[in-house]
Amino acid sequence: MLRNLLNQRRGYAYSRRVGVWNTFVEGDNLDVLRSFAGSETVDLIYIDPPYNTGNAFAYRDDHGGDWVEMMRPRLLAAREVLAETGAIFVSIDDNEQARLRLLMDQVFGPANFLAQIVVNLNAKGRQLGKGFATSHEYLLAYARDVRRCVLDASSPETVDPADFPLESPDGRRYRHLPLRNTNKKFNPVTARTLHFPVYGDPVSGRVATTPFDGAVEIEPVFGDGRPAVWRWSAPLIEQRPDDLVCRVIKGRDGERVDVFQKDWLHRDGPGGRRKKLRTIWLAEEVGSTDTAVAELKAIVGHVFESPKPTGLVRRLLQTMPADAVVLDFFAGSGTTGHAVALQNVADGGTRRCISVNSGEAVRPGSNADLAGYATVADITRARLRAVAETVGGGFEAQALAAFASQPPKETP
Repeated sequence: MLRNLLNQRRGYAYSRRVGVWNTFVEGDNLDVLRSFAGSETVDLIYIDPPYNTGNAFAYRDDHGGDWVEMMRPRLLAAREVLAETGAIFVSIDDNEQARLRLLMDQVFGPANFLAQIVVNLNAKGRQLGKGFATSHEYLLAYARDVRRCVLDASSPETVDPADFPLESPDGRRYRHLPLRNTNKKFNPVTARTLHFPVYGDPVSGRVATTPFDGAVEIEPVFGDGRPAVWRWSAPLIEQRPDDLVCRVIKGRDGERVDVFQKDWLHRDGPGGRRKKLRTIWLAEEVGSTDTAVAELKAIVGHVFESPKPTGLVRRLLQTMPADAVVLDFFAGSGTTGHAVALQNVADGGTRRCISVNSGEAVRPGSNADLAGYATVADITRARLRAVAETVGGGFEAQALAAFASQPPKETP
C-alpha cells in the first residue's frame, strides 16, 4: 500500500527491501489516486498530461471539449494526496494553458499560485504549419498551502562563478555587495533600527560599530544622498567583521567612503550557494525535446515523439528536500522516475518516485507498436527497469489491484 511505501521514508517499520527509488503502478490514474486516499502524502507532484492536440503518437491524447472535465477529478484527487508542505508542477502548451490556469486556481486556490514558467523546449521553433515558430511550453506551479510550502525556488546550477571576480588569499572567490539596503522601501522611517553609523578605514578595509584609530564615521545613504539603512544589524556586524570591507567609491558628488559585504561563492552549510530561478528556462539549461528523445532512444528506443528531458524534472527536484516522495500520475515514458534516479546519484538524495500509467494500447503502426510495446504501461515499465539497471536505485512494479491490496514484490 502507498502508506507502507511512504512510511519507509519517514522511518516506520517496513517489510519491503529498503532503498527502492522507483515504484510503478499500472492502472487508470484516477482510480490509482483515489486508492491513495487516507494514505500518507507525497511531497512533490509533476505531471505532463495529454495536451489535447489530437496528434496521437504512442497513444491518442485528444479529449476534445471534455479535456478540462478529464483533468478536474484527477487534480482534485491529487490535491488530497499532496502534503500541506508540498507543491505540484504541470506541463502544458498553448492549447489548454488558459483553461488549466483557471482549473488550477479552482482546485488549489489562486493564493497558492507560485509561478507560470516558460520552458524553451524547442530552441529552433516548430517549423511545420502556419503562423509563428513556437519554441516554448509552460509549467504551472502551485503549492498545496503557500504558507507552509517548503519549496525553495532556487538552484545551485544557476550560480555563475564569473559573478564572483574577487579572490581571497586562501583562494576563495567572492564579490562585493553594498551593505546599504538599495531598496528604497527600507529607509530610516520604515526600518529605524537599521539606520546607525559604523566606522571604517578605507586603507586597511576594517569595519566596526565603534570608533577606532584611522576610522571615519559612515552613515548609510542612497546614491542621491538621502538617508538609507543597512542590511545588517549592529550585532551582526560585530559578529562578522571579516565579511565586511571599507572602500572609497565614486558617487554622484565625487568620492565617498562606503561599506561592502564580501559575498562568497561557496557558502558554508548544507546545499551551498543557490540562486533564485527565473521564470524562463532555456533549452541549454534543462534540455530540449531533441535531447529528451535521445535520452529515451538510448535506453528503450524511439517510442515517444515529445517526451520531457530529465533535466527539466531534475530542476524541479532541486527545489524540494532531497528525501522527497515524488508522484507522476501521467508517467508517459517514465521521465520523472529516470530524473529521480539521476538526481539521487548526483547529490546523494533518497528521493522516491511513484509513477502511474494506464494499460492503454499503443496506436497501431506507431513507433511504440513497431518496437514491440503493446501498451503505454509497457514503455514506462521498460524505461524504469532499464534505469534501475544502468543508474541504480532498484525498481518495483504492480497493477493497481495488487498494489492496493498487498505490498508489491520487487520486479527483477
